[in-house]
Amino acid sequence: MTKPLVQLLEQQTFTDEEAARLLSLTAPDECRQLQERAYALTTELLGENVYLRGLIEISNICTANCRYCGIRKNNHAVERYTLSEETILACAELAARSGYGSIAIQAGERRDPKWIEWIADLLKKIHARTVNDALPSGLGITLSLGEQTYDVYRYWAEASGNPNGLRYLLRIESSNPTLFRSLHCTPGKNEKVLEHRYRALEDLRRAGYQVGTGVMIGLPGQTIEDLVADIRTFERIDADMIGMGPYITSNGADMVSEGMLPKAQLMQLSLNMIAVTRLMMRNVNIAAATALETLEPNGRIKGILHGCNVIMPNITPQQTRSSYQLYDNKAGCEVGAESNVLVENNIVEIAHRRLGLNQLGSSLRWHTRTGT
Repeated sequence: MTKPLVQLLEQQTFTDEEAARLLSLTAPDECRQLQERAYALTTELLGENVYLRGLIEISNICTANCRYCGIRKNNHAVERYTLSEETILACAELAARSGYGSIAIQAGERRDPKWIEWIADLLKKIHARTVNDALPSGLGITLSLGEQTYDVYRYWAEASGNPNGLRYLLRIESSNPTLFRSLHCTPGKNEKVLEHRYRALEDLRRAGYQVGTGVMIGLPGQTIEDLVADIRTFERIDADMIGMGPYITSNGADMVSEGMLPKAQLMQLSLNMIAVTRLMMRNVNIAAATALETLEPNGRIKGILHGCNVIMPNITPQQTRSSYQLYDNKAGCEVGAESNVLVENNIVEIAHRRLGLNQLGSSLRWHTRTGT
């Protein structure tokens, strides 16, 4: 006999079949029940705060050739850039003055010694310039700079100056080995291996980071069972934070011909994935992806209503944002950094939340594990 949905939603653990059932919901009333339970659980465990991560896209130069990505190495149509150190520091100082509490530094993947040293020096300067009365340890920092060695992760961690606000986002994109291979099957030195991604995530934990990962939702060939396996992988990794969003095609990538799900279907599946991840992972941080806003103008509000507690407003200078298009029609390219706190505050108020200003917003799961 099928368990009533209201009873299923109150569980703390779920079988794969139960998780698949929740991910597959499409009836409006059932989707509403899932949303309300995820929102209530987020409030119960994590409170009403939504935390800011000011996103700085410091460079779109990349040595990798991931087939889904608009800044892949073989996309020769994109204008490449690297922000100057002073521009990045100005963005960080703006975030510190504006109450962000944390920033996220994102770039294409590079491993050359010059880049590694430049990032380390940049982290030291960001820390030195963002210590103030409201942020006595400086800004929290999330790095999203791809696969590196343990020694590099440790080197950057030591340079950050704020071990309790140190995070790294390294998405797996899919835990299905066949799907993963199809996303990264360009032959040669840029080819990705799923086992290497898992090893890198282990290295990040050893190096002292709060570990973030995530997947794309609605990939060509992806099944509901794949998404269940993705959440089980989050559990196995014991991830502290999850960054995931809908798969949206990019004309600069190599997968346009494979298409994407219809927007309404993709949006509902993405919201279900957020909500079910909240029910199963419970005390992790979950970010409301900008890609949700690309599907719908109020997409991030819906993300918060389904269990997200982190948002990542883009504070990169506007003149380079159009060159960091991981997918087409990326939202947020037109909003100036100076107005983002007002914009984000409106978003969280509509979702009946409040901004956690001048707070690191570290993961409760990380706090519980480490006792900090």
